[in-house]
Amino acid sequence: MKTIRTAAAILALASLAGAWSANAAEDPIAARKGVMKSIGAAVKASAPMVKGEAEYDAVKAELAMRVIANGAAAAPHLFPAGSETGGDTEASPKIWEDMAGFKAKAMKFAADADAAVATAGGGLDGFKGGFMKVTENCKDCHEAFRIKKQ
Repeated sequence: MKTIRTAAAILALASLAGAWSANAAEDPIAARKGVMKSIGAAVKASAPMVKGEAEYDAVKAELAMRVIANGAAAAPHLFPAGSETGGDTEASPKIWEDMAGFKAKAMKFAADADAAVATAGGGLDGFKGGFMKVTENCKDCHEAFRIKKQ
């Protein structure tokens, strides 16, 4: 049963990760929303394990961090000039005002997620620290570069 759940989680995360890549050049707002949804799904797949609410699954943890690392690495390419508005975007104008800072945060996010991939196979205790760094990146970037919708 665990194998079936893990396989289902892997398929769900992989399909989310692939979905956002389609038409990124045509609709960067939709593409970046897809990236953020896939990152959110990966965090939601990992958080219950880290909190002790679900059994730790190293494969699921590793896949989630790979989805996050890939999404974070792709993110700077999904904010081209001209995509500042429309599509009910939550992207702050600060992204385009400080693109270098935004890219630096995204690359740190990707690097921390890559590092968390390596910790996944070492068990829950090792994974927790990597996961916490990854989620700190989410918070930091959202505070700096996201508009909170009312």
